Amino acid sequence: MDAMSLLPVIGYDCESTGTDVARDRVISAAIVRRDADGTVTSRAWLINPGVEIPAAAQAVHGLSTEHVRAHGASPLEALDEIATQLADALTEGLPIVIYNAPYDLGMLDAELGRHALPTLVDRVGRPVHPVIDPLVLDRGVDRYRKGKRTLPDLIATYRLPPATHSHDATDDVINTIAVLDAIMARHPELPADLAALHSWQAARHAEWATSFNDWLRSQGRPATVDTRWP
Repeated sequence: MDAMSLLPVIGYDCESTGTDVARDRVISAAIVRRDADGTVTSRAWLINPGVEIPAAAQAVHGLSTEHVRAHGASPLEALDEIATQLADALTEGLPIVIYNAPYDLGMLDAELGRHALPTLVDRVGRPVHPVIDPLVLDRGVDRYRKGKRTLPDLIATYRLPPATHSHDATDDVINTIAVLDAIMARHPELPADLAALHSWQAARHAEWATSFNDWLRSQGRPATVDTRWP
């Protein structure tokens, strides 16, 4: 994809104390803006969540409780800045690119609520869209491919340079945007209109989630995957 055809986007990623959206806390985040001419600007936040970071989470992203206490910003200030930048981009008409969007958006929403800050919906006055999620796109265009679909897996699948700092929020956003470009280039049949692409992803996610819930039930396990996206 040449610079003249680049899709202007704003990408977002966060690292947290765990994977429970309702309970865990954001400890780092990054926003990367890519304009149509290829100009890239970014901002990253380190946040002191006020709670201990479990060893399992530290092993993933390398951020310790001591480090964020010494160098992290207050959640109230950082989360408001993050939400403001994302809301401004949505108001401008830019799509938000997020890998596994329900997790990162859900985590942000929970954190904003925890600190009595306006949510993204409050700020833009409508549902959060358009969102582009390379994980959902990849499942939609190649549903039956075997193997995992983590961000590093998709980087390899689309033959992109490997991540230099996996689970660094800024690096993850940059790589997510690169995966998006690769998917769109390989699959020109995908909707070009952002609203249509958002709806297409919602439908493909619902199909996948329904199928996966059926499989869980067949294994005697509870069907826990939300069919809603993002």
